[in-house]
Amino acid sequence: MRDHEEIGRGRFARRAYDLDEVSIVPSRRTRDVDDVSTAWQIDAFRFDIPLVASPSDAVMSPATAAAVGAAGGLGVLNAEGLWTRYDDPTDVYRQVVEAAAADSGAMLETTALLQRLYAEPVKPDLVAARVKDLHDAGVTTAARISPQHTQQLAPAVLNAGVDLLVIQGTIVSAEHVTSQGDDALNLKEFIADLDVPVIVGGAADYQTALHLMRTGAAGVIVGIGADSSSTADAVMGVRLPLASAIADAAAARRDYLDETGGRYVHVIANGRIETSGAIARALACGADAVQLGEPLRLAAEAPGQGTWWDSVASHPRLPRGTVSGPSPARGSMERVLLGPAEAADGRTNLFGALKRTMAKTGYRDLKEFQRVDLVVGW
Repeated sequence: MRDHEEIGRGRFARRAYDLDEVSIVPSRRTRDVDDVSTAWQIDAFRFDIPLVASPSDAVMSPATAAAVGAAGGLGVLNAEGLWTRYDDPTDVYRQVVEAAAADSGAMLETTALLQRLYAEPVKPDLVAARVKDLHDAGVTTAARISPQHTQQLAPAVLNAGVDLLVIQGTIVSAEHVTSQGDDALNLKEFIADLDVPVIVGGAADYQTALHLMRTGAAGVIVGIGADSSSTADAVMGVRLPLASAIADAAAARRDYLDETGGRYVHVIANGRIETSGAIARALACGADAVQLGEPLRLAAEAPGQGTWWDSVASHPRLPRGTVSGPSPARGSMERVLLGPAEAADGRTNLFGALKRTMAKTGYRDLKEFQRVDLVVGW
């Protein structure tokens, strides 16, 4: 069923829905919360909670990624971030935090500072060292590289022994086309040569999600990561209502499952998911897991000390995000993810709240919960 509206003579636009426009409807059955499982497994890796941490330097250091892993999620380190550009980025973080606290308005000075700091080249030996830090912590290791730098940086990341590789940009296609004479990245050919599972994204619609699934990816990130600090709408005119995007990707997952005779590709929602209620709605729309960034800045372990910026905020020619000033910590990473919560705003005990939502609607696990009834409106 397609809901299109005519926006002018002969020009139509599809009506789409964001997460805050849909609500979960409890069923006739409820369930004891202790009988509910939020476990999630992708490839051979099993997690207690359906969380893929955003590879933003504001929230992910080797230690923080390990803390996410210890809490039951998947921490993802940015292989193009501060930790692979500087031997000790402590002073770099200090500069960003102080600039964000002193800046105002559009954060122009802080954005310029980010561009200068990220101009430092990535050092392959640091990539290996950071992945080793994660291995030593005893958690599943994952690192993110951008599509445009995949062929350059993937060897260092893979040789370091990551368990999962994340290839993530704002919008990713199965094949990048260029007229500049460079070798284009063909994801299907690239993934076929790897021994580790790959998560790719972001996908914006059914067709893109289906094409990315056909590359052999184990998971597809849906959404462009447009949180409250994103300026993708203002800069590029791109805005993605996430509820519809997730549902479309879930339909692509189902069709691909039929097409391949049983190969299941996980859908990972990434966007303005800032509360436990938004997490529950994203999973109810069909996501297998969520990617969280900004909510994790409230953890005491976050290296940005409550300051938030996404990787696109430091783009050298076209930044598409601002820096959000420091917010006070609300507790440890474990408390933010698993509770207990001390406030009723849905920003702590994120996955404890998800478990309770599943219990209130009568579902035992995440796959069952994807069948919960939804309504549009308030």
